Amino acid sequence: MDPRYHYFFAVKLPKEAKQFLKRWVEMNKEQYPFKRWVHYEDYHITLAFLGFAEQSMLKQIIMQVHETLTGVDPFKLTIDQLGTFGKKTNPRIFWAGVHHSDSLCSIQKKVYNQCIRTGFELDRKPFRPHITLARKWNGEEPFNDKTLTSITIEGNSVTFQVEEIVLYETHLNQIPKYHEFYCFSLK
Repeated sequence: MDPRYHYFFAVKLPKEAKQFLKRWVEMNKEQYPFKRWVHYEDYHITLAFLGFAEQSMLKQIIMQVHETLTGVDPFKLTIDQLGTFGKKTNPRIFWAGVHHSDSLCSIQKKVYNQCIRTGFELDRKPFRPHITLARKWNGEEPFNDKTLTSITIEGNSVTFQVEEIVLYETHLNQIPKYHEFYCFSLK
């Protein structure tokens, strides 16, 4: 049977950012009893979720996004906050956020619009850059969003250079489950 993978464009987090988040999760996991924690190698910032795509469409969007990102310079992001999506007392997503970046918003808009022009049907929700850490609240008490503070270790946050945008392929039966299908270097 031919597997039907899902695809998405995302900011690839460098090793130091993934290690920072992994360490933070290890230190704070007990305080936040979520059902499923994301493997640290799967941390990313989604720019556009494509879902299933035929190989011909993937080839086309790769060429077009390559052209779109030509000449885009690397930029810095700082992980600075925690948040949730879903019901306030029973969230479905627990995430780390980044400080606002015009460069990130610009790249997301370029990639997203190129996907729409190519014929992909994308989610129309506003872009909310985040790194999913865990899913499905599993606490005995309702979630308390007052516990959400900045994300630091010993008072330090992490700033990293974004140098790659990746088209990921999802392998649901593997850990980590996101595999690089194509990588775009920012220069």
